[in-house]
Amino acid sequence: MRDEFFLECKNLNKNFYVNKKIIKAVDGVSFKVKKGKTLGLVGESGCGKSTLARILINLLKFDSGDILFENKSIFLKNKTNFFKNMQLIFQDPYLSLNPTMTIEEIIAEPLKIQKRLKKQDIKLEVEKLLYQVNLPINCRNRFPHEFSGGQRQRIAIARAISTKPTFIILDEPLASLDVTISAQIINLLKKLQKDFNLTYLFISHNLATVKTMSDDIAVMHMGKFVEYASKDDIFFNPKHPFTKKLIESIPRF
Repeated sequence: MRDEFFLECKNLNKNFYVNKKIIKAVDGVSFKVKKGKTLGLVGESGCGKSTLARILINLLKFDSGDILFENKSIFLKNKTNFFKNMQLIFQDPYLSLNPTMTIEEIIAEPLKIQKRLKKQDIKLEVEKLLYQVNLPINCRNRFPHEFSGGQRQRIAIARAISTKPTFIILDEPLASLDVTISAQIINLLKKLQKDFNLTYLFISHNLATVKTMSDDIAVMHMGKFVEYASKDDIFFNPKHPFTKKLIESIPRF
């Protein structure tokens, strides 16, 4: 009996054409993620990590390949339902939150769009979500600029989980936070994953952070996966020279 994978990508390709030249942003990428697990994606800036994320969230169309959801191609399943079960958490929580909306309006907006709850129940759901991300309920009438970076990222996480997704893409979610706050956000993400059986794609240029979050790790370089293995194999038995350089660059105290 073959393994059941929550998400599987087969030979994804995405090219861009710049000055009559082909730029292979995603070049033959394949990977699998089991339900409730985390795949860490690490690589330098410009290697194609964010392009892959945008393909998975349906913000970009891929040129060739296939995406399988629960072992069936999304083109054979209901494609709309597949993308409805996905959310993306961005790098900068300030830019991803509407500065003219209150926190309650920001978190409630996806609920209103999906029409999953009645109007009178939305306020209660917002309060519940704020509690789940460890923010005080009385902050719901304040605006994003009144919060710290870590608090804003908690608001973004509350908005992301409001629609009850099964798969969340985290695109450099800790890049704008200091070490202490990053550790708190990592603990929150792990708790939410355990509580709601969430599946994550965790994208970062920081291999040490990826190790903390992930079950498996893919190392991306110039549009390709140059190494893809369990996190123990990546750290204790790296094969590719680029992976070895990344590990050597981790600060040691």
